[in-house]
Amino acid sequence: MEAHNKLRSEFLRVLHSRRTAPVPLTVELAKPVTDPLHQNSPPSKEEIEIMASCPKADIPNLQDLLKEENLYLNVEEGDQGKLPVLILSLKEKTKAERRPAVVFLHSTNKYKEYLRPLLEAYASRGYVAIAVDSRYHGERATTATTYRDALVSAWKTGKTMPFIFDTVWDLIKLADYLSQREDVDPSRIGISGISLGGMHSWFAAFVDPRYAVVAPIIGVQGFRWAIDNDMWQARVNSIKPVFEAARVDLGKSEIDKEVVEKVWDRIAPGLASQFDSPYSVPSIAPRPLIIINGAEDPRCPIGGLVTPESNARQAYGEFNSSDNFKIILEPGVGHQLTKLQIKESSDWFDRFLKPKLMASTSNCKLCVML
Repeated sequence: MEAHNKLRSEFLRVLHSRRTAPVPLTVELAKPVTDPLHQNSPPSKEEIEIMASCPKADIPNLQDLLKEENLYLNVEEGDQGKLPVLILSLKEKTKAERRPAVVFLHSTNKYKEYLRPLLEAYASRGYVAIAVDSRYHGERATTATTYRDALVSAWKTGKTMPFIFDTVWDLIKLADYLSQREDVDPSRIGISGISLGGMHSWFAAFVDPRYAVVAPIIGVQGFRWAIDNDMWQARVNSIKPVFEAARVDLGKSEIDKEVVEKVWDRIAPGLASQFDSPYSVPSIAPRPLIIINGAEDPRCPIGGLVTPESNARQAYGEFNSSDNFKIILEPGVGHQLTKLQIKESSDWFDRFLKPKLMASTSNCKLCVML
């Protein structure tokens, strides 16, 4: 535990090193987003169907019973210091009771509204369901290249950490806010995400123990392992412009291991060393953690998970909580979201956060008792 706490302190120091002047955490009301900014192609029909497969309580008039909140949290100064938040929950006719909450993080070039089917499904089952726009995405983007430009700028200036780390700072502040809400049980806050969001959820849970249950999807990987084993290409190609900029600046004819390592050290210090998965993943123990990846994922190659899995199993064993750790490598699946991943993560949260449903004589078939 002492080693885990020391590693968290080191990671917090890195986060603080790139922060602008601190500001008090404040909340502003926002308007619903009706036309979110796509930085790539819009969600496919298949993606929408996969999201919609999330288990949902049988409530015929669910849309009428949903409470939607659109907020901004002021987390620091600067143009990225306003965190857009979307929250869905079931309306209550009586005084609010504390419920479990789950935070969801979107993938690269997406936005919080993309996750709405998950929010609705979880809200129907008794959760307070939350999604945010990560840095340079959604309402925090102004053009179709905002995220790409931010990555290149981070390489050039070293002033920001748009790949993973700056959004993790936002998630610490989000936990501050959720812990203060009268309808959220601060001991039952979960976190999940897809791809980039999976990385966000992994690192947020590592640094902030208030995230009590964790389910990263197609996000956990070994950055150092990928460099050492020449398996970095797929991950690099997912955000290639920053590596191309580094290649030119370093006078290289092609992107190689040196370029990759220097980019990670610049835009996410420690990502391929002391904060990599073999060290940060075990630090989540003994909190419930399920890692869900595709067995054929080139961005998260399974060879890079061998040591993190072994170290995590040892850590959970030392806490006598081996049942709190699970890893699923879905056969034949690459870097893609599947219905199995949605179902397994949903079951994980239900198992450990335990929303309770009971029969009701109200105008819905089920109501929530928390």
